[in-house]
Amino acid sequence: MMKNNVIAFVAGLTAVILTGSCSKTDNNEPDLTPKSITLTSEAPQAIQSSNEFGLELFTKVAEEENKNLMLSPLSASTALTMLLNGCGGDTYTQLQGTLNYPSGMTIGDINEVYKSLVDQLLKADPKVKLALANAIFYRNGFTVKDPFLAVMDNDYNAEIKGLDFSAPSALTTINKWASDNTNKKIPKVLDEIDGDAVMFIMNALYFNGDWSYQFDKSLTQERPFYPDGGNSVDVTTMNGEVGSKVTGGNGYKAIEMPYGRTNFTMVVIVPDETLSAFYPSLTPQTWNKITSDLDGMDEFGKTIVFMPRFKFSYEKYLNDQLQSMGMVDAFIDGVANLSGISNSSIYVSFVKQNTFVEVDEEGTEAAAVTTIAIFETVSMPPQPRQFVIDKPFIFTIRERTTNTLLFLGQVVNPQ
Repeated sequence: MMKNNVIAFVAGLTAVILTGSCSKTDNNEPDLTPKSITLTSEAPQAIQSSNEFGLELFTKVAEEENKNLMLSPLSASTALTMLLNGCGGDTYTQLQGTLNYPSGMTIGDINEVYKSLVDQLLKADPKVKLALANAIFYRNGFTVKDPFLAVMDNDYNAEIKGLDFSAPSALTTINKWASDNTNKKIPKVLDEIDGDAVMFIMNALYFNGDWSYQFDKSLTQERPFYPDGGNSVDVTTMNGEVGSKVTGGNGYKAIEMPYGRTNFTMVVIVPDETLSAFYPSLTPQTWNKITSDLDGMDEFGKTIVFMPRFKFSYEKYLNDQLQSMGMVDAFIDGVANLSGISNSSIYVSFVKQNTFVEVDEEGTEAAAVTTIAIFETVSMPPQPRQFVIDKPFIFTIRERTTNTLLFLGQVVNPQ
């Protein structure tokens, strides 16, 4: 029986550090040995931090939304780490904690890990298209500190561009950047540019990988799917004997299916009960157990798999979740310390993510764009004070220079 309580992960940060191999079965089989990735000494902790951040963010969103959704921990953590470079004081400490970076890891260490890891991820598998792009778009006339822009350029290879935010062309430029860097799968991330906006910090992530063991399209057929708490529905379901690893634990079963040369994989988790009942137990410890169990298996053995085809887009503003995870001050006008970006009084207006995913017999295409909007505090002209007299009162008349009281009275009812 196929149920809809399914969680799928494109395991980018965990699978890439595998050094085990999946050997060829005959001369016609492709080489499925994953490319080894060399990690800096701080990298394993940074990867673990990113995974923990992503799991917490995902479960906070999923627990309140009963719909198809997908987030990208790597895209979100990248954009927020770019922002971290511009934070100071409590704003920095809070965001560093939200991202689960150890307190002893400097921003320089974090940037070095990011640059090294991404450079190698992009080259891990020529059979898988993985693209990652960063951008800083700022309003013409807004002064951005040179050291911040230098880090964005050198460590994050960001496109940096000043735009006339009041012109329609600025909105077109930003949306086109998102579209171009996601193979047009995310054509729009902004509907408008607010008059208070001074900067957008952006990350785009794109993945397109063919299954190492593809499904036979001729076997795809309609099969029942059993939503939590609802009636069964017929959905287009793939079917094939494919290379995979299967494991299980307390309250779930899981399968891992590779792409390309097996650096990248999808892990599908099917809870025994409902998704909502399972999410409290989807902790970093559970995720680490699942992946360690899978990594302990040498080969992708053949398994008959029935899996729905699916395709959807998703958009989510993440302010509430990030604040509940400790990123508080950055969102507060007048409290946020973004002094590393500018001397102006600025704050984070919103963090949002747009995603797309399509899974079929050949493989998976997925994309994400994370957008962080930075607004400038607008100094309002001083408003006249109000003093409302609408209850019984005392009044006096005096000569001010000598403070001589001439009259003293009360009003209990002006009528």
